[in-house]
Amino acid sequence: MQTHEIRKRFLDHFVRAGHTEVPSASVILDDPNLLFVNAGMVQFVPYFLGQRTPPYNTATSIQKCIRTPDIDEVGITTRHNTFFQMAGNFSFGDYFKRGAIELAWTLLTSPVAEGGYGFDPEKLWATVYYDDDEAAQLWQEIAGLPSERIQRRGMADNYWSMGIPGPCGPSSEIYYDRGPEYGIEGGPEANEDRYIEIWNLVFMQNERGEGTSKEDFEILGPLPRKNIDTGMGVERVACLLQGVDNVYETDLLRPVIDTVAAIAPRGYATGNHDDDVRYRIIADHSRTAAIIIGDGVTPSNEGRGYVLRRLLRRIIRAAKLLGVDQPVMASLMATVREAMGPSYPELAADFDRISRIAVAEETAFNRTLAAGSKLFDEAAAATRSSGKTTLSGSDAFTLHDTYGFPIDLTLEMAGEAGLSVDELGFRELMAEQRRRAKADAAARKHAHADLSAYRELVDTGPTEFTGFDELSSDARILGIFVDGKRVPVVAHHARVHSETPPPERVEIVLDRTPLYAESGGQIADVGTIAGGGSGGTSRAAVTDVQKIAKTLFVHRVNVESGEFVEGDTVTAAVDPKWRHGATQGHSGTHMVHAALRQVLGPNAVQAGSLNRPGYLRFDFNWQGPLSEQQRSEIEIVTNEAVEADHEVHTFHTQLEKAKAMGAMALFGEAYPEEVRVVEIGGPFSLELCGGTHVHNSAQIGPVTILGESSVGSGVRRVEAYVGLESFQHLAKERALMAGLASSLKVPSEEVPARVANLVERLKVAEKELEKTRLANARSAAVNAAAGAQRVGKVRLVAQRMSGGMTAADLRSLVGDVRGKLGAEPAVVALIAEGDNGSVPFVVAVNQGALDAGLNANQLVKALSPAVDGRGGGKPDLAQGSGKNGSGIDAALDALRAEVARS
Repeated sequence: MQTHEIRKRFLDHFVRAGHTEVPSASVILDDPNLLFVNAGMVQFVPYFLGQRTPPYNTATSIQKCIRTPDIDEVGITTRHNTFFQMAGNFSFGDYFKRGAIELAWTLLTSPVAEGGYGFDPEKLWATVYYDDDEAAQLWQEIAGLPSERIQRRGMADNYWSMGIPGPCGPSSEIYYDRGPEYGIEGGPEANEDRYIEIWNLVFMQNERGEGTSKEDFEILGPLPRKNIDTGMGVERVACLLQGVDNVYETDLLRPVIDTVAAIAPRGYATGNHDDDVRYRIIADHSRTAAIIIGDGVTPSNEGRGYVLRRLLRRIIRAAKLLGVDQPVMASLMATVREAMGPSYPELAADFDRISRIAVAEETAFNRTLAAGSKLFDEAAAATRSSGKTTLSGSDAFTLHDTYGFPIDLTLEMAGEAGLSVDELGFRELMAEQRRRAKADAAARKHAHADLSAYRELVDTGPTEFTGFDELSSDARILGIFVDGKRVPVVAHHARVHSETPPPERVEIVLDRTPLYAESGGQIADVGTIAGGGSGGTSRAAVTDVQKIAKTLFVHRVNVESGEFVEGDTVTAAVDPKWRHGATQGHSGTHMVHAALRQVLGPNAVQAGSLNRPGYLRFDFNWQGPLSEQQRSEIEIVTNEAVEADHEVHTFHTQLEKAKAMGAMALFGEAYPEEVRVVEIGGPFSLELCGGTHVHNSAQIGPVTILGESSVGSGVRRVEAYVGLESFQHLAKERALMAGLASSLKVPSEEVPARVANLVERLKVAEKELEKTRLANARSAAVNAAAGAQRVGKVRLVAQRMSGGMTAADLRSLVGDVRGKLGAEPAVVALIAEGDNGSVPFVVAVNQGALDAGLNANQLVKALSPAVDGRGGGKPDLAQGSGKNGSGIDAALDALRAEVARS
């Protein structure tokens, strides 16, 4: 049974049972605890927490999930996957244990001809929480399972929570017995390779408190209502129904392996475990990367972008270790599209962008590999020159941390160079890095923000936004919140010396408002809320507007006079100057987007934006910087469209119809079925957008592009001023040009040539100064060598150099001095007062001194404390820097003493 059929049967089964089919959420959700969606229930968390009332009592979905903590384990075993599909059914206060068990058992054991999976009931086992007698009894009653095939397990295995305070409850897992060839008998407790878990039924009935592990937390009490959350592993079921040993042999992963095997000199499953691991890494990471890119992530050096970059680089490295020298990413992405497309059509629709980003990362990393290889060659040469045959763990870690070399690539390169690697030292450094990362993650992790106070207002329906048609609206106060708690009244905190401190956050929720809530790249409106109150007129300045549950507008305010009472009628008003600038910024963003696509082509796809009065920035997917000509052309096209005074039309339509019209949407953004379309100049600009805009493009005013820069691999950023801000910027530029022209005593049009001439003359002068400085340095080196002291059998130069010398200068000098001292044992130590209060120092020893037991690295450590410095390096050359110039003489004395002791 193909995976797409497995998915279809699951959804059909639960829809027939009255469940609402809910599409998979993006793997990127606005959740402070999650880098990626990692479980099927994540999009339903607000319903389980009681923050929102679900629009349905029961639901079913097949959720895209990504788990990244064990990336390094992928492929080593056949049980780890970074991407997987979690099929689930959910009940929000509807059916509970009996219903969940009945529905799961029916789907698993019903004949294929009747829409089930046709599993042999005799091969199914169940586990329950150790004191859950009810679940154990239901398994016997509903499924006819004998008691010996129902095992009771503790909290670590059969009690579920999110790992943070929130809902929790006992669970019941369903296992399939694959037979004696996979291990010993005795059920899941005995062997989870033979007895493979395929479904977990969570009976969500309690609320947990703080804790430090899966078993160490307090049960605070029962939830207001009992819920069901289940998860069936689609890949594991596919493995069983397709009769293969592991998920890598299934119809969604094996095609990727076959694609690589067709070009690799060594095949898959030929008895080489290391090669098999590499094939699995490529198969797993390829589809994970395609899904992540499809949901709007691009490679970068932090957060989700870093995870994506790591996955793509592991693919490239694994292919190279298999002996594949040619680029592979384009063919891998095409294979993933063919395999996954029937379930995820967006992979096919968005394939060009997905493939382009993956291929660009492959090209960039191949350059990185070349640079890293040079570092490896240097480390290998230094290892051999010191008479050693083992590359240090520190060098291996630097290769990994700086250049992304995995230890297996370093091991292979070291083997080719006739060296081994200190794997233990490398593992210790890696473990230390992981400990720091886990401590950092633990410090950031926290419970979900408590939004339950707003739930009643969320349930009453969305805030009516009137700001498209008016700047002032009469409204009724639905709720007032002070520091997150709902209160009936809030008043101006007039007493400066009051014993009660003023509230940190005051929020007012209205039934309707003209003030725009921050979203879609447009920051929130500012304005006022005013009304009658005891003692006269009440007034509050609105400083921010945010959405809760995407529907409820919450106004953050400073109460300036009077008081506000829940139920009062007030007038909410937008600052008209602010709104005018905001519409210019937002409409200007659309114009720049359209101009980018006209100049660069359809691959210049939006990756994010921000606009505020007078300013906009626009991020887009693109490889490499724009040329000056492209930047100029984008600015010209934008301003020509502004000057054309296009009328701005807005209308609502169905999402699919809008996409068919060519309306641009932001990747990774979830849109409702009915969307708002903003059209400027007919086909020139057509985008899905809920923001506020000008009525005609000429109202945007001039658009001045300030610059273009990189914000991550494959993502560029354009920034611009619009309207009056643009004019003021150009006025400053004009004044600056006039000032330069006056200073240089040339007409404005000749300023660039005059400045270029001055720069060239400055370069010539700097070169002459550098020649003079180097000549003086060489002379200093001769004098230093002539002043060498005899300390025992060692000739020692320990000298303070003239101020302003850099570490690079000193490194060059110690080499010259050391060369002039001949073959007998010699030590050279130079130190100087550099710029910004730094004290650079360098120590070098020749081969004779090395043979006598002297070590530059140790001598640096003797010298550095006196100048409050640190340093280190190789046995023959070490350097460092301090910050206490008054200690230079003491530092040189300490070095002389160390040499004398040696």
